[in-house]
Amino acid sequence: MASRLALDLNKGLSITLIGMDITPQASLAAPSSAAAESHASASASASASATGPAAPLRLALVVGSNREGRFAPVVADWFLGRAGAREDFTVDVVDLAEVDLPTALSGSPRPAVRAELAKVSPRLAAADAFVVLTPEYNHSFPAALKSLIDWHYTEWQAKPVGFLSYGGVSGGLRAVEQLRQVFAEMHAVTVRDTVSFRNAGEQFDSEGRHRDPAAPEAAVKTMLDQLAWWGSALREAKARRPYGG
Repeated sequence: MASRLALDLNKGLSITLIGMDITPQASLAAPSSAAAESHASASASASASATGPAAPLRLALVVGSNREGRFAPVVADWFLGRAGAREDFTVDVVDLAEVDLPTALSGSPRPAVRAELAKVSPRLAAADAFVVLTPEYNHSFPAALKSLIDWHYTEWQAKPVGFLSYGGVSGGLRAVEQLRQVFAEMHAVTVRDTVSFRNAGEQFDSEGRHRDPAAPEAAVKTMLDQLAWWGSALREAKARRPYGG
């Protein structure tokens, strides 16, 4: 297990950046059940026949914000609509608002912590690839996301990671660049292209539709294409030779 320290700094260095995680729209709940039900969930107990070269990749969308009033569900639902239309992925949503992991790591976690880990660890282990949805808080990413990463290690290894971010003027990209360093330590492979939303609250209407979809539609296709290539290549490589990192 890798040990790291996550800091949760909630005093905003930029009102614009902090404000982008607070939406005036009505959609503040977790990603809608209708969207989630349209995507197959990854399962740790999937049979070997479901992981062959031609099988869809099991993609875990990690919703990295658990903040009250978060904007993340709007972006998550938008992404699910695009990823779910592809035949090369099945999608499982790992929402950190539904998990309560402590920042204090332990090699012998208490029963309550083991129960929380049981909600997410098998799903991370089963995934072939990840998309991490992160806001930007104080030029970095949320403490809850760092805790999830640090409570796991082999679950991330030799798997590709893409990033979906939102924030103020930077669109969350400063958080993404820090996450690249963290995932490199986890032996994960981060793909080059990202999808980011600058001043995200202004880009979506009250129904969660993007007001000018051409650029983000192209960006998400590029990112998912890269994840599909790396996910398939790494899955096939690990089938031939287990990763020994």
